[in-house]
Amino acid sequence: MSTTPQRARSAEAKRSRERAILDAARTLGAARSVREVTLTDVAAAIGMHKSAMLRYFETREQIFLTLTAEGWQDWSAAVRATLHDLDPADPETVAATIADSLVTRPFFCDLLSQTSLHLERNVSLDAAHAFKKIVLAEVDTVVGELRRLLGLTELQAVDVVATATSMAGALWQMAAPGTQLRALYESHPELAHAVVDVGPQLTRILTALLTGMRATTD
Repeated sequence: MSTTPQRARSAEAKRSRERAILDAARTLGAARSVREVTLTDVAAAIGMHKSAMLRYFETREQIFLTLTAEGWQDWSAAVRATLHDLDPADPETVAATIADSLVTRPFFCDLLSQTSLHLERNVSLDAAHAFKKIVLAEVDTVVGELRRLLGLTELQAVDVVATATSMAGALWQMAAPGTQLRALYESHPELAHAVVDVGPQLTRILTALLTGMRATTD
C-alpha cells in the first residue's frame, strides 16, 4: 500500500494539509533560521513531494508570510493584554513591555527581519495584499492601546509600533543567537561592541522614542 499523502479533496482536508505545512515550516524555522529553510525541507518534513505543496502555497515565501501574519496576531493580542494592565504607564515601562513581548518571540523576530527583504517579494499581489490587511489591522489595535496609555497621536503610535517591530528584527539578526558568529563575538574582547543584548537595547531605544514623543505632545 502506498504511503504517499493523497491530495486533499474537501475544504476541511485542504485546511488540515495547509496547517500541517505551516506547522512543519514553523518547527524548521525555529530550529534553524527562516532563511535556511527550503521548500524541499518543508515537503520532506511532512512526507509530501515539493511539487504537490504548490497546490496549497504558491511559494516558500508565502508559507512564511502566512506564519508572519499569525505572528502579528499572536504578538498583538499578547502585548495589548499586558499594556492594558500597566499601572503606571510611563514611557520606560511601556518600552520594556513592548521589548519583552518581542524578545520572547524569537521566531517572530526572525520573520520580521525577513518580511520586507524576502517574504513579500516572491508572492502574488493578492497574497501580499491579504498579508498587509492583517498586519495593518493588528497595528491599529496596538496603536489604540498606546494612545490610551500615553496620549500619543495616531502617527506617533504608528511610528512606535513600526520602530519596535523593525528594530526587533534587525537587532535579532545582529545578535546572531546560537551561531558561530555569536561565539566569535563573545570569545574576542575586542569585538565586545558587536554583542547585542536585544531586550535591553530595544528597551532603551523605545524609551527614548516614547519620552521624546510625550514631551512633544505635552
